Amino acid sequence: MRHWPEIRDAVERLCERFPGQYWRALDRERAYPTEFVQALTDAGYLSILIPEEYGGSGLPLSAAAAVLEEIHRAGCNGAACHAQMYTMGTVLRHGSPEQKRRYLPGIASGALRLQAFGVTEPTSGSNTLALRTTAVKKGNSHYVVNGQKVWTSRAEHSDLMLLLARTTPAGEVKKRTEGLSVFLLDMREAKGRGLEIRPIRTMINHSTTEVFFDDVEIPADSLIGEEGRGFRYILDGMNAERVLIAAECIGDARWFIRKASDYARERNVFGRPIGRNQGIQFPIAEAYAATEAAALMCGRAAELFEAGEPCGAEANMAKLLASEASWRAADTCMQTHGGFAFAEEYDVERKFRETRLYRIAPISNNLVLSYLAEHVLGLPRSY
Repeated sequence: MRHWPEIRDAVERLCERFPGQYWRALDRERAYPTEFVQALTDAGYLSILIPEEYGGSGLPLSAAAAVLEEIHRAGCNGAACHAQMYTMGTVLRHGSPEQKRRYLPGIASGALRLQAFGVTEPTSGSNTLALRTTAVKKGNSHYVVNGQKVWTSRAEHSDLMLLLARTTPAGEVKKRTEGLSVFLLDMREAKGRGLEIRPIRTMINHSTTEVFFDDVEIPADSLIGEEGRGFRYILDGMNAERVLIAAECIGDARWFIRKASDYARERNVFGRPIGRNQGIQFPIAEAYAATEAAALMCGRAAELFEAGEPCGAEANMAKLLASEASWRAADTCMQTHGGFAFAEEYDVERKFRETRLYRIAPISNNLVLSYLAEHVLGLPRSY
């Protein structure tokens, strides 16, 4: 995978403007990092995958991965805006020419935010095919949406939402994957007209919400692609999502490893640095090895994606290995710091909480293992 050193250096310099105290203050209040997101937008990083004809940079997935990795390696957090990179791809790949002209330039410039992804529901979880939110077409002018989404991050800070809803009842489709459609919902028009957003306070500052749809009318031209093919469109973007999340985890892991190594060199107990003890050295070294292996898989997945080759196994393995590596590095960093790791000023406890998410989201690592067992190894389906 191309390393993109110029991009990495520039992102590192940008992140220096947002040190630990900036993130700690936001974390206490569970506030959105508006200034940080604006800085990324102004620098063009959130439009890095949008073609130049629509105002973006037109760079490949590996460039976007480099941006997110560096954000996390610097101790910052890209979760406030990372979805814009991969949800935009659904519009780019499957949207009509008119939808691209209408939305992509605004997304590229920052005039529009597409950061909300409405898929998961309380009763379906990761079983996307069981979702119950419906979009019923009324004539040729509009659809009426009813249902509920949960863990819909950034809905309060986004203008647009990529929404997956059922347009054909499950009992009327020939295949389980049919009957779902994707819409680009303008939440500015829907708020107060049947759309309600309720924040969910969590252990991390992730701006997550539950969203309720009560007879929300959306224009018929909000539909992306063909009706009933939405599940395929969503799957089409998941490999990119897996790679980008893996890059964030690799950045987190490298932050933890550097933090732990620096502390192990500086912290003296019984008259010598604790880093002289193999009980401290070995876990850090193991975390480093796991991180570098995950980075290689992430690079391989990105290369295949950019070449237009099948990369489902590689993208899922990248997410699996990177999230486990970042968690190992986080635990090692916590153990290395001892009691000081719990002090807010070290940022370890904040990053520890943040990186734990990725063993669960955007897909549980157990489901990744199930995918590999069934689709790669040919083992019997387990559910």
